[in-house]
Amino acid sequence: MRLDPEAAPAGAASADARPLPPPATTPLSAGMILLFAVASGLAVANAYFAQPLLDIIADDLQLSRATVGLVVGATQLGYGLGLILLVPLGDLLDRRKLVVLQSLLSVAALIGVAFSGSGAMLLAAMAAMGFLAVVTQAFVAYAASLARPEERGQVVGAVTSGIVLGILLARAIAGAMGDLSGWRAVYVLSAAATLAIALVLFKALPPERKPATRLPYPRLIASLFALFREERVLRIRAIIAMLIFADVTTLLTPLVLPLAAPPFSLSHTAIGLFGLAGAAGALGAARAGAWTDRGHGQRVTGIALGLMLFAWLPIGLLPQSILFLIAGVLILDFGLQAVHVTNQAMIYRVRPEAQSRLTAGYMVFYSIGSAFGSSSSTLIYAWAGWTGVSLLGAAIAAIALVFWAATLKAMPIEATRALASTREA
Repeated sequence: MRLDPEAAPAGAASADARPLPPPATTPLSAGMILLFAVASGLAVANAYFAQPLLDIIADDLQLSRATVGLVVGATQLGYGLGLILLVPLGDLLDRRKLVVLQSLLSVAALIGVAFSGSGAMLLAAMAAMGFLAVVTQAFVAYAASLARPEERGQVVGAVTSGIVLGILLARAIAGAMGDLSGWRAVYVLSAAATLAIALVLFKALPPERKPATRLPYPRLIASLFALFREERVLRIRAIIAMLIFADVTTLLTPLVLPLAAPPFSLSHTAIGLFGLAGAAGALGAARAGAWTDRGHGQRVTGIALGLMLFAWLPIGLLPQSILFLIAGVLILDFGLQAVHVTNQAMIYRVRPEAQSRLTAGYMVFYSIGSAFGSSSSTLIYAWAGWTGVSLLGAAIAAIALVFWAATLKAMPIEATRALASTREA
């Protein structure tokens, strides 16, 4: 086991011959962190606009309620491919140029979604949009690479807070615009906003100087598998990510169906605003990174996973009162984001020269989990109603908690220990 978390393992030399980047000597400014957070939130929102709109999309394009869950699944499938094929490029190319180009291509994909005339066209455009939406993860890796090691978890937490708020605001904005102007207007507005942020990024982000020695693209992609073989912390935390995101999408994807139906009969605006109950997740994200920097990552993980399991008790009581659901969403989202940021803060410690590939490998499992949760939950809802969805969610949360407990002793010490300069924080 390596004692120096900044050193690459011996087997990594053949996978990436480039020297390690010099460590950051000055902290990121608050303005730059805010820009990363806003850009990440806007990019990830594109993948979540559809969730409160599934029923009106289904009516417009004549899709069944069971089939419409594939809209979210197609987005996650594209997202997974983007994680493998696009995100690793951040270790090879100038990240500034890369994120600007991806943002511009996202504009075209959003326009394709807005003007879809059939279910097949919509699924293809959603997959393309998801493929490009991985720029969100490029922003996280970019910010982590610019941060000093002792502040990396805190920076990742701040950027992830922007992602959480982006997801929540996406549901609120999509719900309101769905009622006022139809679901297509949501994607037209997003295309305009994405174009604007691309121009800001081009002017504000610092360019990167990449070493002259570069991996060929096929070897770069293949090195993802080497990272999984070499880094135990990546394997463990990726599986936890798969489970927690399967858990949360099990709730969010079918949520519009009982809320839009009697006895609640909520408008899409109300359903979108309802998602803001999860704003506590931003607090979990903001603090979890700093706690991990101080050596409390495993404790944070265990508590947060326990909260995610407990959350399904009030969530399952939705038929009795919507207040139970609000409480459950708040708890579930807090736990999810705390674990997610802790995961990232841990894996970024082990291979600073491969942060984009670490992000890609980790988030592939996020995508797998999200696709499973979104696809299975709509089918379970059609078969067993909200009780079935709640039992599925509780089972996934329990598996995640048991897996974390079983792997406590297997976690490398360099991923969990406190960083010396953070102990005074």
